[in-house]
Amino acid sequence: MRKSLTDSYTLANGVKIPCVGFGTWQAPDGEIAASSVKAAIQAGYRHIDTAAAYQNEESVGRGIRESGVNRQQLFVTTKLWNLVRGYKETIDACHQSLKKLGLDYLDLYLIHWPNPARFRDHWQEYNAETWRAFESLYKAGDVRAIGVSNFRQHHLDELSKTAAETPMVNQIRLCPGDIMPDVVEYCRAHGMLLEAYSPLGNGKIFKVPEVARMAEKYGKTVAQICLRWSLQMDFLPLPKSVTPGRIEENAQIFDFSLSEEDVEMLTRLQADVGGASDPDLATF
Repeated sequence: MRKSLTDSYTLANGVKIPCVGFGTWQAPDGEIAASSVKAAIQAGYRHIDTAAAYQNEESVGRGIRESGVNRQQLFVTTKLWNLVRGYKETIDACHQSLKKLGLDYLDLYLIHWPNPARFRDHWQEYNAETWRAFESLYKAGDVRAIGVSNFRQHHLDELSKTAAETPMVNQIRLCPGDIMPDVVEYCRAHGMLLEAYSPLGNGKIFKVPEVARMAEKYGKTVAQICLRWSLQMDFLPLPKSVTPGRIEENAQIFDFSLSEEDVEMLTRLQADVGGASDPDLATF
């Protein structure tokens, strides 16, 4: 049983990654994003997740610096957006993200989506060249680990045809009642850690009576129940909030465990908790 935010998973290349990450999607650039990152680090988070598409990398970097915590004690992730594909373009985009974050290296760099609308006719070839750039960034030490996000099995199969390195992470939407068993099984079989974005179902989980009853049973909040479920599923959850109280609350998930029966109930939950966009139909 993991005991704190600093406990870690080990990626396929041996890099340690803290078992809970602080998500920054929809954290507006400026004081809100910077303050929320600073508050998260002060609350004990050592894993910060952002993306070029969030348009808050500069503020995330500012929050990291203002936290006063040594860079080597933090794990920082960002992602390549859909407007960029190709070898040189990807190298340049990574360096631009590093500059915005004010960092010398990334701990994890992800391809955000597998099949952008702009490159849909030839996504396989574009992803192959982009991944080749990821491998170069990894070998050069600009990034400590490389992975993908929102990739389904057929996207990963295509990537494997030319990849020298297997993605170390696949960040996908995972929350109680919304898992993709085939993708989960495939990633685990190929040594990929599963990161869970939207682990609270974009807030819809709070309206599900079964989860509310379980929270009451354990004397915890609905959010804490969902995040604990994620850890017990061996996912790495990425809760996000800009409210200091909620940020701290989401970190209080290490003093209890869900029973096997309750983990199974949440896994099989039938409720409207939203769902991931189909990456082959997304319009962005």
